[in-house]
Amino acid sequence: MTEYEKSVIETLPRKYRPIGTLNYFLYSILFAIPVVGFIFSLILSFRKIVNVNIKYYARLWLVINIVAIVFTGIFVAGVILLTDVSILDIITKLLGYIK
Repeated sequence: MTEYEKSVIETLPRKYRPIGTLNYFLYSILFAIPVVGFIFSLILSFRKIVNVNIKYYARLWLVINIVAIVFTGIFVAGVILLTDVSILDIITKLLGYIK
């Protein structure tokens, strides 16, 4: 990075400053945790005072999670509808595995 680029970045408000690769990597690890990551992506997506880069990256993960949940629901519904297994049978089998 040149000195000119550094000086331009320093003049930007904190809200618009770029974040580094390590921060993206750490946020990816945080957002990949199943329930905690979804909650953090919700919080950072709609928070007022946050870097816009982090906000949009959190929104990306939120959309990815929502799409994954929808596709999983469609897949599970399709499997249940296309097989001869009832939902009650699936629940009893799952409870049997838990014991």
